[in-house]
Amino acid sequence: MGKSETVKANNSNFLMKLVKNQCFIPLAALLLLALINLVADPAFFKISLGYNAAGNPVLSGFLITILDSGSELAILAIGMTLVTAASGGQDISVGAAIAIAGSVLLRVLCGDNSRPETLQAPIIVAFLVSCVVAMLFGAFNGVLVAYFKIQPMIATLILFTAGRSIAAWINNNELPVISDPSFKYYGEFIPGIPIPTPVFIAVACIIIIGIVLKVTNLRIYTQAVGINQSSSRLNGLNPALIKVLAFVILGLCVAVVGLIKVSRISSINYSVIAKDIEMDAILAVALGGNALSGGKFNMTASIIGAYVIQFLTTTLYKFQVQSDALPAYKAVVVIVLVIVSAPTVREYFSSLTKKMKLSKEVA
Repeated sequence: MGKSETVKANNSNFLMKLVKNQCFIPLAALLLLALINLVADPAFFKISLGYNAAGNPVLSGFLITILDSGSELAILAIGMTLVTAASGGQDISVGAAIAIAGSVLLRVLCGDNSRPETLQAPIIVAFLVSCVVAMLFGAFNGVLVAYFKIQPMIATLILFTAGRSIAAWINNNELPVISDPSFKYYGEFIPGIPIPTPVFIAVACIIIIGIVLKVTNLRIYTQAVGINQSSSRLNGLNPALIKVLAFVILGLCVAVVGLIKVSRISSINYSVIAKDIEMDAILAVALGGNALSGGKFNMTASIIGAYVIQFLTTTLYKFQVQSDALPAYKAVVVIVLVIVSAPTVREYFSSLTKKMKLSKEVA
């Protein structure tokens, strides 16, 4: 084999490995969206430094918006990926659970007065309480799925239906308002730092889950349960416990996003907060090439998928798509991306590539 043939073979092998990589589809989608915006309006990528109402320097631009809002989705994608892998189903109560977590947080901070002049408890204490509550609701969903053998989407439909009413009941149907400016730091900007705080929170969550998956057996156990419960049980695992743990971790992610959501406006709107965010979280997992029937997963691909979904949403807003028509446009694009990233489609193209390569070698 000549040198040129060796180079061609190496390039071909590299391309095949690249296409087979689970992160290829979300990264390709991200690149495609970037190219569309670059051609349509290069100003889409402009980032400017300005000042907010408090006189602090802040970065603004569409890319900053994508990183900012996409951070919430990336955090949820972490928990949703684990739930999907372990249970073979999805949690559709995420938006309602965020409303509950945010309502609990505000209740602790406000106490009996819905508009206190000063915080009635430290923010960290209120956040920890909301974490406990969100994890308990996650455990509730997990128990229904793991021990009562209810399909995840049906089990979480209970909280999806009642969650926002529970959130309103927690604060006696009032809309609490936090006047302390420091509370906004978690959803907006820390004085002196021009990058939105949610970006740092998302990075911290990604690092933490990366370390957990690296130093513990969580990935192996979750995938084993998702692939074959009976086999995992014979190997000494407790499938029910692992499923509940996945829902509890999702509950923790929900609490983090709840903090960001209520911090942005220093209040809460029970019917609007995190509306339909569960659908975007599920789409992020699917766009990452993860099988929605459970089993093996790629956390990195899910996180990239989350930012792709936000990139798509921001792009549609940029093109002034009507808000009521936004889901329709979004659905068409996402369906195409999800079908292309489906494992069966990837396997088909992989086998087709092998056949073409084999035919070339024979010729």
